[in-house]
Amino acid sequence: MKAKIFVFSALMLVVTQVMAQMASPVKVTSQLKEISANEAELVFNATIDAGWHMYSTNVVEYGPTPTTITFETISGAATSGVLTPKGTAKKVYEEMFEADVYYFEKSATFVQKLMLDGGPYHVDGYLEYGACNDQSCTPPTKVEFSFDGDAKGSTESTEKTENTEKAEATEKAETSEPSDSLEAAADSVSAPSVQSGSAALTTDLWAPVIDQLKAYEEKTTTNSSLWQIFLLGLLGGLVALVTPCVWPIIPMTVSFFLKRSGDRKKGIKDAIIYGISIVVIYLALGLIVTGLFGANALNALSTHAVFNIFFFLMLVVFAISFFGAFELQLPASWSTAVDSKAEKTGGLIGIFLMAFTLTLVSFSCTGPIIGFLLVEVSTSGDILSPAIGMLGFAIALALPFTIFAIFPSWLKSMPKSGGWMNTVKVVLGFIELAFALKFLSVADLAYGWHILDRETFLALWIGLALTLSFYLLGWIKFPHDDPDEKNIGVTRYFLSLISLAFAIYMIPGLWGAPLKAVSAFAPPMTTQDFNLQPTEVHAKSNDYDMGMQIAKTTNKPVLIDFTGFGCVNCRKMEAAVWTDPQVARIMTDDYVLIQLFVDDKTPLPEPIIVNDNGQEHKLRTVGDKWSYLQSHKFGANAQPFYVLIDHEGQPLSESYAFDDNVEHYVKFLKNGIEQFRKGKKTPLFDVSVDMDASIEVNGNKKELHVGTDK
Repeated sequence: MKAKIFVFSALMLVVTQVMAQMASPVKVTSQLKEISANEAELVFNATIDAGWHMYSTNVVEYGPTPTTITFETISGAATSGVLTPKGTAKKVYEEMFEADVYYFEKSATFVQKLMLDGGPYHVDGYLEYGACNDQSCTPPTKVEFSFDGDAKGSTESTEKTENTEKAEATEKAETSEPSDSLEAAADSVSAPSVQSGSAALTTDLWAPVIDQLKAYEEKTTTNSSLWQIFLLGLLGGLVALVTPCVWPIIPMTVSFFLKRSGDRKKGIKDAIIYGISIVVIYLALGLIVTGLFGANALNALSTHAVFNIFFFLMLVVFAISFFGAFELQLPASWSTAVDSKAEKTGGLIGIFLMAFTLTLVSFSCTGPIIGFLLVEVSTSGDILSPAIGMLGFAIALALPFTIFAIFPSWLKSMPKSGGWMNTVKVVLGFIELAFALKFLSVADLAYGWHILDRETFLALWIGLALTLSFYLLGWIKFPHDDPDEKNIGVTRYFLSLISLAFAIYMIPGLWGAPLKAVSAFAPPMTTQDFNLQPTEVHAKSNDYDMGMQIAKTTNKPVLIDFTGFGCVNCRKMEAAVWTDPQVARIMTDDYVLIQLFVDDKTPLPEPIIVNDNGQEHKLRTVGDKWSYLQSHKFGANAQPFYVLIDHEGQPLSESYAFDDNVEHYVKFLKNGIEQFRKGKKTPLFDVSVDMDASIEVNGNKKELHVGTDK
């Protein structure tokens, strides 16, 4: 998803990713209020972070985790009724579950009534809830409670909150020796204690690898994306060069510098300064964009449906302008004033003002290209993206002025201005119109309109590609085209052929073909109503330790999928990405897929009590165990969450969260395979023998001789 003239900050992107992976978006406090000698209320108050929601008590089969209460011990009291939410929950139809779901935003309150026997009482247990935002869901989260009291003559409420517990923990930590506290904290992080249950939690396979994952993320945040942005800007500048607003100006400007100075060396110097001025102007534009809006605004706006609609309309307007319906121009008084100032001012300032005049008078052609470029670079995740993109654009735009000033004889070989430049504009109009549909698709998915599902999107792109092909063949004319032109050049013919072939390539996508070339732009496969090519991927194991044994036996790397039965985005990834034939083949043939459901309610043989970071947690279900594995070993607790590891439980690459771009996921998988092969130092079958020995294989005895047999 993208935004106009806004950029991602690399630093804020990393922070956002960490926050998304280790999210604690809901804070719950509990208190017990004695209403009378024989009646009490157990009240849970939840504060919910912006953008997140907490599900109510309504149960949906195979749906999200509802809010429930479980009593493990209750004496001197009995429950009265069921856990009841206070206030009205928001009702939303969730297509993934094919049912209405109910949830709260900002805050929520749940009450469980108790009947007291009139004497001492004790209750303990836990409240369990699920929370989600638009990108991920937390695993089922438990909030434990324990209350004691005596109902005889008691009029005061017994209250216990998370803040009270934290204050007590802080006070205790402050009274202890600093060195002891540090040692205890270090011990708790490196080796969580297990009081009962499986010994598997203490093996090396469960050892934390959070720092190793962070190292991979830092390592993969390289300048490669910046080089791609620079090249994209360079391409945009080269395209802008051959538009009617820029190309005719080149020989005029170069001739002006050479004739004005009377000295060829000074003319070359002035042309170089002119080119540098163009670079400075566009580079300043990129820096201004970054300074005005920054990363936070982009992160919020780039995924906002309203802004995507705005960008859709903006690109449509640009496309119509390129088609010749009207000209996008800045006020003529601006360029006139700057040009007049340039004539009166000499030296460097005068040359700079001349370059600024060029940017103003060429806006009708360069403006849409610059706008499209800035929209594209917004997905890079680097705060330098606008500046780097504008740098590439400016260098391509400025370079001809300098080159032709140094080699003026080359001006004679320049193609003359003509109708071909209008053809360039029209082709750009088709390209911008195609990309405009991508932004409308984002808004359509956000609002659930279903007006631009995958086959509709592809049908429109097929129509655009066919129309472009017909235009290049001369079958369609636009206002500024030469109506008398009948013959087409060889270049136009081959471009028409490419456009026609692209349209034919997309046609099978109407029946479910993956279309890898456009998978990053088309809506996800889940929006496809008619799909003839279903592909399923099945996990090798739903148990971590068993799956690791399978991986070691088959000598394959491991792909762990932390998922949930009620995780919407997990299902989207499985439907949109895992169904891709290439992804399915890699996951099936090259990996051992371990799928761990963090909301699996199957009880463990016996609860496991772990002490992690100074806090005790009781793992009661299989889902609790996998949720603990994800948070303790990998430092994350949101789903979906994918991580690639070797046989020792060490990560092979950075982790992967919700991103339904097939190409990104394929790159993620291939990178893990490459790292696994680099780190593999042992053969598939490691047999230690003496100099001469024998081994029995499948009942047949075979002599082994070092240096001859393997």
